[in-house]
Amino acid sequence: MQVQRSFDGQAEGTVYVVPTPIGNLDDITVRALKTLENADVIAAEDTRNTKKLLNHFNVPTPLLSYHEHNKKNREQQLLDRLEKGEAVALVSDAGMPSISDPGEELVQAAIEASYSVVVLPGANAALCALVGSGLPAGEFLFYGFLPRKKKDKIAELERLKYKQATLLLYESPYRVKDTLKSLHVNLGNRRITLARELTKKFEEYARGTVEELIAWVDSVELKGECCLVVEGGSRETVQKEDLWWSDLSIKEHVSHYIQTDNLASKEAIKRTATDRNLAKRVVYQAFHIDN
Repeated sequence: MQVQRSFDGQAEGTVYVVPTPIGNLDDITVRALKTLENADVIAAEDTRNTKKLLNHFNVPTPLLSYHEHNKKNREQQLLDRLEKGEAVALVSDAGMPSISDPGEELVQAAIEASYSVVVLPGANAALCALVGSGLPAGEFLFYGFLPRKKKDKIAELERLKYKQATLLLYESPYRVKDTLKSLHVNLGNRRITLARELTKKFEEYARGTVEELIAWVDSVELKGECCLVVEGGSRETVQKEDLWWSDLSIKEHVSHYIQTDNLASKEAIKRTATDRNLAKRVVYQAFHIDN
């Protein structure tokens, strides 16, 4: 067990996870700026992008690249700096590090090495999109980017189909149309909101059904990363999945297990009886005797 007291005044190395604006630079917090100024080094997803932010606010702290392709090599360098008692600020190009951006591995490594990890609150595109969508925000599931391969995408949508929580997805403007079609086929014509260019001059929310958004996407040129906020599955939909056999007769139910799962009739009858909360003799009679 590990207990972290983030502000006990000890001079140990600390990782500060610092969210940065997702578009509008005015969204930077005073605390974020102070943290970046006081850090010994800033680990940045793209030093060129972060340099623009630092120049805008006159922050002189040195940068070190930390991204998807070099994070394993950089990790030890950053741990060495933490061992010396340095403060490492972790940023991504925009928003909260670790959320569909680099950072998770460094946080884990720092915690395993018993260094403090202090997370600052700040901008996050998915939460902005959720609140602005008008869809239920009491329970939500953040997924991020769906797999690119069609087979993998369908498999994930099948898994998400019966979640009752509102779904939060990220998508490239070049793949939005295909993803919307996949959502329509696998999840149905649910309510959905597409949010893009959040916090920027051309911020836009498109709210409607999946079918309506598919037609809308055909008529516009999308730019910028998109957030898709998708209505969760209804209670009726979830119950129907739990009772997938509800439209089958008892005989068809047993036959399904025999043909699909290659079960012997005895085991198929047993499973059917369990599914339907019936005595095995009732299922046996329906399958073997009744017409």
